[in-house]
Amino acid sequence: MTDSSFRPERTYRPSRWRHIENVAMSTLTRAGLVPHSYLLTTRGRRTGKIRRNPVLIVDLHGKRWLVAPYGSVGWVHNARAAREVELSRRRDTRRYSIRELSAEEAGPVLQRYIELASATLRYFEARRNDPVERFVPEAGHHPVFELLPPT
Repeated sequence: MTDSSFRPERTYRPSRWRHIENVAMSTLTRAGLVPHSYLLTTRGRRTGKIRRNPVLIVDLHGKRWLVAPYGSVGWVHNARAAREVELSRRRDTRRYSIRELSAEEAGPVLQRYIELASATLRYFEARRNDPVERFVPEAGHHPVFELLPPT
């Protein structure tokens, strides 16, 4: 699958509805009411402003992974630039260094991600029961980061 042949059912587009949805999800996530969800905090790479987004964390093989189901959106660019993120849930806030995964490493994490976050499945070309090999090409469209202790 090349970039030109990538055809998920839907493509992410920011909208007023998406903003309202993010505010609602952020409130529920901050309260710890959404399983696997955290409030991600990054600093704008150009503006320096604090940015917060609800995200789902994948626990797999004893490690923790941050997935960008909507592609290289703002928080992805900010995280890449800073090489660190902050995750909050209830009253617990932790800072992490991040490492972006290669496509081969990301495949199993993306496969697990859509098991946990079925609402995002339509943004992926691979389907839930597909073998992990179908998820490897998805990594170019859905960045995955390993969460590491801060440096």
